[in-house]
Amino acid sequence: MLKIRNLYAYYGSLPALSGVTCHVREGEIVTLIGANGAGKTTLLNAICGLVRWQGEIIYSGRTPLAGQAPENLVGLGISQVPEGRQLFAPMTVAENLELGAYHRQTRANRGAIALDLERVYRLFPRLQERLTQKAGTLSGGEQQMLAIGRALMARPRLLLLDEPSLGLAPLVVEDILTTLSQLGKEGMTILLVEQNARAALKVAHRAYVLETGRIILSGAAQDLLQDRQVTRAYLGKDYKEFTEGR
Repeated sequence: MLKIRNLYAYYGSLPALSGVTCHVREGEIVTLIGANGAGKTTLLNAICGLVRWQGEIIYSGRTPLAGQAPENLVGLGISQVPEGRQLFAPMTVAENLELGAYHRQTRANRGAIALDLERVYRLFPRLQERLTQKAGTLSGGEQQMLAIGRALMARPRLLLLDEPSLGLAPLVVEDILTTLSQLGKEGMTILLVEQNARAALKVAHRAYVLETGRIILSGAAQDLLQDRQVTRAYLGKDYKEFTEGR
């Protein structure tokens, strides 16, 4: 679904990614973990054409993303849920969801869009209860649900998520990640950036560990949950304490 080879990305003249190579297979949940400043968000922004980059990014086996305008990616089947949600705060929940399907708004697609709305309501029942409420007045957890719901309204084949647990209560985080796991079981391909490494590894199939713009470790998520280097650096426990507490 997504192949990235020898990727370098820059903010001005400063390199943020240095020779990153990774891939996401169709139907997989893959997570990127690492400390703040490791380059996780930069990698997502490079995919979406929001930063200057060099290398190769191939989508769906044949489509190079070099030179693609960010606004064209939704039509290709790529949706991003950005860090901080970036909702249209003065607009209602319903209006934000409708905007997610803006590129599909034709008379022929009305039925399909209605079905997609029903799907979002099943995933996030609270959104249906707040359709007329302005997005800016929602709780943090509800705003994250709305941001994900808005992205799903575009019917993406590849969903990019940047720190969906940021600033949320543990129970809300659990609900969000359970929903992502459900989407994965339904066949959605997901690339997840998440600082909550333990939670991300529990829902992902595979993971890459980024450090100062380079991938230093990769493998099956369950294997990395028990890796000494990962547990000490990113899971907040010594390896022995972590494994004995499982």
